[in-house]
Amino acid sequence: MPAPADPLVADLLAALPADRVLVDPDVVAPFLHDEAEWAAYGRAAAVVRPRSTAEVAAVVAACARHVRPLVPRGAGTGLSGGANAVDGCVVLSTERMREIVEIDEAERLAVVQPGVVNDDLRAAAAERGLWYPPDPASSPWSTIGGNVATNAGGLCCVKYGVTRDYVLALEVVTAAGDVVRVGRRTAKGVAGYDLAGLMVGSEGTLGVITEITVRLRPLRTGTPRTVVGFFDTLTAAGDAVSRVTARGLQPSAFELIDRVCLHAVNSWKHAGLPEDAAALLLAQTDLPEPAAEQEAAAIHAEFEAAGARDAVFSTDPVEADALFDARRLAYPALEQRGDAMLTEDVCLPRARLAEMLARVEEIAARHDVLIANIAHAGDGNLHPLLITPHGDEPAKRRAQAAFDDIVDAALALGGTVTGEHGVGLLKLPGMRAELGPEVLALQRAVKQALDPHGILNPGKVVS
Repeated sequence: MPAPADPLVADLLAALPADRVLVDPDVVAPFLHDEAEWAAYGRAAAVVRPRSTAEVAAVVAACARHVRPLVPRGAGTGLSGGANAVDGCVVLSTERMREIVEIDEAERLAVVQPGVVNDDLRAAAAERGLWYPPDPASSPWSTIGGNVATNAGGLCCVKYGVTRDYVLALEVVTAAGDVVRVGRRTAKGVAGYDLAGLMVGSEGTLGVITEITVRLRPLRTGTPRTVVGFFDTLTAAGDAVSRVTARGLQPSAFELIDRVCLHAVNSWKHAGLPEDAAALLLAQTDLPEPAAEQEAAAIHAEFEAAGARDAVFSTDPVEADALFDARRLAYPALEQRGDAMLTEDVCLPRARLAEMLARVEEIAARHDVLIANIAHAGDGNLHPLLITPHGDEPAKRRAQAAFDDIVDAALALGGTVTGEHGVGLLKLPGMRAELGPEVLALQRAVKQALDPHGILNPGKVVS
């Protein structure tokens, strides 16, 4: 076999077992981008699939010697272009680092490699009577490393918090190829800066995460109560969310699904879900009885006060699970249409949710773009999904203009451009508008200190 023309690839092949390094363009192609529609990506020199921290360190050290970009990648389920390749880079896929190293029942923590799938960790914890709450809709496929990189949330985060709330410690390979540990295993600890917290949400721009220690909770018991509200307008649904929040109620899950999403799930899974309302709100309480009954009744009352056409209690756990499954299936169901889909991820103060939903409807009409809506409504995190036919360039331009207008509207209402998907490439302009030059300068200073040659996931988050 002839020696590779690229000296970096030659170094990687010399340092690692041959099966770790992929260079065939056809094999490399699926690793070059995530699921973000229309986000640019380049051609990688190689894809590397290490199995250990030592192998990751060897890859990073080789990139540092050659001053070549390195793009970390989890399962590729991201929706902002955060894992997209740049020309000449090495894509480092953690898909083979899938070991659950430890579950400590006494300390209620788990130690995992970054390629462990979210649902696999949850299942392993459940076997020990424990629970890992962060549950993004992609939990059957997304990895803990990717969840940490974007500070992923999910359906339970309205009550139980996002990934950052569960990360105790990290093992990280620095831009120089050194292995360091940040954070701690103890319940408390303030020795120095919170470097573990800094790494969460950094999208691989400050270091490559090779091991994660997460906090676990006791497994929930009992049967949750679910309240379903049917609304004739998105704004009425948004008003219901504001009312529930203002009353101080805290559902364990609080989700919105609009008619377009329900129709897509029915078409794909023949689920028999109701499609005659503009939107459904699903609120669930996991309090013990009789508090659960009281909270469910209070949520029901606020749904009715907001003008719900109907509000019902779901006493059938199978029925309730089917409704929440519809929420999780909405995105893949819409993908079955075969159209291009640009995904938003804005987050609003919950009191402004109704106004934001009205603005989304106005933006859709003004740009003549089909926008489906799903949301973690309880924490103000909206996911408008802009749907356009593939190959329709005018429709693509309209969708991109609508995407920008939604970001602008969220900022005008005191929101943020990304709640859980990350900045990646798609949200760079919005992030700059949100943070301003002084804060951006602080971020660039951190990046310069930890990655002076700019090799770690360049062009993402800080640019």
